[in-house]
Order: sequence, then C-alpha cells, then structure tokens
Amino acid sequence: MATSQEFNGIIMYRRDYKERDLLVKILTDQIGKTMFMVKDAKKRGSRIGPGVLPNTHGRYAGSLNQTGMSFINAVLDAEQYFTISQDIFKNAYATYILALLDSAYQDNQPLGHWFEIISNALTLIDEGADEQIIANIIEIQLLSAFGVQPEWRQCVVCGRNDLPFDYSMKYNGLICQQHFSMDLHRLHLDQKTIFFLRQFSVIKMDQINNINVSDVTKKNLRIVIDQIYDESVGLKLKSKKFIDEMDSWSDKLTLKPRTNIDKPE
Repeated sequence: MATSQEFNGIIMYRRDYKERDLLVKILTDQIGKTMFMVKDAKKRGSRIGPGVLPNTHGRYAGSLNQTGMSFINAVLDAEQYFTISQDIFKNAYATYILALLDSAYQDNQPLGHWFEIISNALTLIDEGADEQIIANIIEIQLLSAFGVQPEWRQCVVCGRNDLPFDYSMKYNGLICQQHFSMDLHRLHLDQKTIFFLRQFSVIKMDQINNINVSDVTKKNLRIVIDQIYDESVGLKLKSKKFIDEMDSWSDKLTLKPRTNIDKPE
C-alpha cells in the first residue's frame, strides 16, 4: 500500500526509462533502498531532474511502496556531493560503498542505522577523508550482513586479548600467538594491520575526525579485506574491479593527501 510522505534519500544510481522518465535507486531513511519512477525527469526545465543526479542527497516527497514501484513527486531540498562528483577516486569508492550495501540487503527493507552510516561515510569522503579507509570500515562492518561475522575482539580459541594476533580464515577471526600452530595458513598479518582491522569493526562513522594510515598498512588492509570477501563472501562487484584497475594508472593522476585514529607505536 502506498503512502505519501517526506523522506531523506541518497541517490544510488539511475537509468533511463522510456523517453522522458527515469528509474532511480535511492537509499531512503524510511524503507531502506528502493526503486523510484521519476516521471518527466529528462524533460527540459524539469524541477525534479537536477535533484536525482548521481552523487546527490536530499529530502524528497513521494509515494513509498513496500512492494512495486515507488514514485517521487517533488524534490524539497537536494545537494550534490561536489568533491565526489569531481574526483574519480572518491567517485569510484563512493560507488563501491553504495553497491556493497545494495548487495548486502534486499530492497524495501528498513536498514536502521545504515542510512546514517552511509550518509556520514559519503560526507567524510566528500570533505577529504581517505576514501579507501572509509570504504574499508564499511566493508568490515557489513560482513555480518553477508552472514560472515569474524571475531575481532579476542582469540577465537582461548579468549585472550593481550597477545599478538593473526587472522585465521579457518577459524573466522583472530587467533593469538599461542595458537598460531593451529592454522598453518593464517594470514601472517603485522600488528598494525590487526590494530586497524579491530578498530574498524567497532568505530562509529560519526566519531571519525582523522585516520592516519601509512601506505604500507593501507595496502595490507586492502589485501586482507579482499581475501575475506573473496573466500568468505564470494562477492564480485564491477565497482570493485574498477577500483582494482585504477592502481595501474593512478600514478598518472594527482592523488590527494590521505586521511586520524591513533595508531600503535
């Protein structure tokens, strides 16, 4: 049953529909992510069209349907994530974050705190935070939505948290130094990488001020998170493939300074 109401939304993607209409996937604060029909959005002079551009967030009015198509009647207030729309790296990671959320949950499913998390994540990226690190935090915290919930707090074997750790795919979490011999294929991670993985699992997006991560640790974080997703989730997204391909030509573009959780000495 349709209800007409106001809601906050983030444009996930859109595509043409018929001659003048659009289909727009929006992450809403009311019913999660859902597909909207936007009539005459491509018509010259449309008041709605500019409000449903990619990389836009705003407040909308329309009919929200739990089943079937929803409709946007008006854009009450909308603003683009300007930096994201201009920076290919930030754009790629923002697209990946939204695609990851899209894969993790069904449409028309209220997502609770996730609307706020994604909103804060995109705002941080738009304001200059390190896009990879923000994406890594989202990746770690979304694992449970894919049915994978690694133990980041303590050793999965004995419960200790005062010894050096490594990550075990076999045991789906951290194992302490006393139990390294139980998994010959543990990932052999350095302790800085372990530190950030543990921090990323619990940090709140609205509490992030600065994240200072070395390039070496960033590379290690990417390797381990990719391995967890490849082996435990099995997700292959086009947006992630594009990010991986950017490495081959990123040195030809100007990279901005990186994003500060205090790291261990």
